[in-house]
Amino acid sequence: MPLYLNDDQQMLQDSAADFMKGEGDVAHFRKFRDMNCKDGFSHDLWKKFAEMGFTGIMIAEDEGGLGLGHMEAGVVLEQIGRNLTPSPFLTTAVAGVEALNAGGKALRDKYFPGILAGDSVLALAIDEGAKHRPDQISMSATREGNGFKLDGKKQFVVQGGSADTLIVAARTSGSAGDEKGLTLFAVDTDAAGLSRDSVRLVDSAMAAHIEFDGVLVDADAVIGEVDDGNTVLKRLLNAGRAGSASEILGVGAGSMEITVDYIKGRKQFDKIIATFQSLQHRMSHLYSEMEIARATVLKAQQMLDEGSSKAEMMVSVAKAKAGKATSLSVKEGVQMHGGVGMTDEYDIGLYMKRDRALQEFMGDVNYHTNLVAEMHGY
Repeated sequence: MPLYLNDDQQMLQDSAADFMKGEGDVAHFRKFRDMNCKDGFSHDLWKKFAEMGFTGIMIAEDEGGLGLGHMEAGVVLEQIGRNLTPSPFLTTAVAGVEALNAGGKALRDKYFPGILAGDSVLALAIDEGAKHRPDQISMSATREGNGFKLDGKKQFVVQGGSADTLIVAARTSGSAGDEKGLTLFAVDTDAAGLSRDSVRLVDSAMAAHIEFDGVLVDADAVIGEVDDGNTVLKRLLNAGRAGSASEILGVGAGSMEITVDYIKGRKQFDKIIATFQSLQHRMSHLYSEMEIARATVLKAQQMLDEGSSKAEMMVSVAKAKAGKATSLSVKEGVQMHGGVGMTDEYDIGLYMKRDRALQEFMGDVNYHTNLVAEMHGY
């Protein structure tokens, strides 16, 4: 397939771009940051996401959604990244929905209406440390009557403080590192024994440390099969990683755009600094890197939508490449802004912080570079 958007996807991109600029731009982000908002995003804006149909992108048409795929979700996420729009779209409408799509109809009937209406927020309770290590899950889920009892802790759960539902990965057998023995659960956050401690991330987004102390869930809360949760977990991770790669790509593109605008207006030695050949070379290099990253992200999304057996590898390539290109974009942006690039008055620093937070979400550049190497036998 060609590595560009078709007409329908281009229309979606235009719609998403207009919406984010009009409703969720950087000024909107600053407003909620300066309010010290406990959730880190506007629930009214989340309802507007639903009115636009964005929350139903990956939900089947016969269940009330749009029945689209990862490419369309990526289109929206890139615009979220470009505008630094605070929202639970990635954890809820992309990764969360992908997990629930692998579950039974009863789970989908329970949770999809709230997602489609913009009333529900989902969070992914996967990692148990500061770094992304889904292969080292040790939280336990033991049989208790007709259900399970959950015990353990999850760290830095993005949107974990505002979520009404958690997608939880826990061990029903085996030990950390085993391929088998994982089970995924949909857990309501008002469950007895569940406690949350909110934490603000470097980009001012909100996450939570969550403790499960004998939390009881019914067998109906199981997503997929008991002890075979790795199958669902891989789907969730692929969706989340590809989605975060799209958002990172948007951050890099937004950073590059405001940097170009700045150097076109900044004078030094009585000359517009954009006319300096050295800066032109650096911006040309950055543009090339961003376009290569865009191609890898589009390819990963296409392969996910096609169900390719190599999609997981390509998703890691995309996450690593988008991460490297965007890191270059924000660093060059701060340097070309000069000293003012370090001040809060200018937006470029906000893009750098958002890049750092997204890099850590579901694995940074080093994690995914190593993952690709291992897949190829290195």
